[in-house]
Amino acid sequence: MAEPTHKHEPKVAKGGMLGSKPAAEATALGELSDSELELRLERLTRELAAPAEPRERKHLAAELNRCDEAFKARLGGIGRVRLARNPLRPQTSDYVEGLISEFLELHGDRRYADDGAIVAGLGWFHKRPVAVVGHERGRSTSERLKRNFGKPHPEGYRKAARVFDLAGRFNLPVITFIDTQGAEPGIGAEERGQSEAIAANLELMARLPVPVIACVIGEGGSGGALALGVGNAVLMQEYACYSVITPEGCAAILWREAGPAKVAEAAAALRLTAEDLLRLGVADEVVPEPPGGAHRAPDKAVALMGGAIAAHLKRLSALGPAELVRARARKFAAMGTAFLEAQQIENGRRIG
Repeated sequence: MAEPTHKHEPKVAKGGMLGSKPAAEATALGELSDSELELRLERLTRELAAPAEPRERKHLAAELNRCDEAFKARLGGIGRVRLARNPLRPQTSDYVEGLISEFLELHGDRRYADDGAIVAGLGWFHKRPVAVVGHERGRSTSERLKRNFGKPHPEGYRKAARVFDLAGRFNLPVITFIDTQGAEPGIGAEERGQSEAIAANLELMARLPVPVIACVIGEGGSGGALALGVGNAVLMQEYACYSVITPEGCAAILWREAGPAKVAEAAAALRLTAEDLLRLGVADEVVPEPPGGAHRAPDKAVALMGGAIAAHLKRLSALGPAELVRARARKFAAMGTAFLEAQQIENGRRIG
């Protein structure tokens, strides 16, 4: 299907060189609708990936950066949630394929069953053995059903606990990939001890004597995300989000209404973006994504995350087991300090 051309979009000369001035392009970007801006990002990404003269590539890269800045400026909290949920974003299996060699996946919790919503196993990262655990949503209908849309059951968290325990015994650094709206809330999951399984993982991760790096690669929601998130370093991709509840659930509880306006208001109030959480001390680093989001250049997104993991793993490897446990405890005990130091609460009164 041919892409629609907007009347404000600058013409592309034969050979691909764009002829308009930067100021005119900036004005044109402001006049484009959100969908038209996304189409332009997609077109520029495609053109930049094709063979071109150095001068042309430089011009395309500059316009792509301008489009990306305009795109970011329009995104509110709910816009970032939608990007985090994009089904084309790289998932745990993609990061494993791109970063982990000789990956051996482990199955089952040795109590009840195997849970497809959790991928867990052992492999090599930069010539070092590591343990890997992550959520997997799936893409096709059949795969999403198999993975339960990335919502783990208790057996999934207990499978993760098996790998965490192995990592502690054999001195293997742990890398987790977080991408879930939350744990499975059904009756069966509750009957099999969902809350106990999550709590046990929190306790186990807190005392692991090895480096733990948690990477939020999409949507991190509630205890279902935190059960893989007790790390020495918490990395968030630029368009990922991380919160105690989904915006839809928050709006339904607070206002008994989950319309678009209230959901957007809840997303803004939750402070769930990577930048917000970095400022509040929850995240330790915001990992850049390719222009327009990780789904536009998955391989590049995987490589960027791999570089951030390697840097933090090198830093944490200098710490001893007791130091790692203490540092992790201090990190989570200090969460919220930035908010308290600002002496602010929701009704505007100052604290202290």
